[in-house]
Amino acid sequence: MEIKVLGPGCTKCHEAEKIMRTVVEEAGVAATIEKVSDFQQIAKHGVFSTPAVVIDGQIKCVGKVPSKAEAMGWLK
Repeated sequence: MEIKVLGPGCTKCHEAEKIMRTVVEEAGVAATIEKVSDFQQIAKHGVFSTPAVVIDGQIKCVGKVPSKAEAMGWLK
């Protein structure tokens, strides 16, 4: 599983990354988590509001920090 957290590095972006790392660890899922802060790379995903979470190429949320329960649901 490939997870990308898109965002320039603001507090909310760091929080989204932390939540994704926590749920991956708790779920015991094999996944790579990449923090993408380059605006051109973010725009290639069609995302113009951050933070955003992309899992295996599918955008899961945009413009907000996901809840832990919401993020856990994406991993199943």
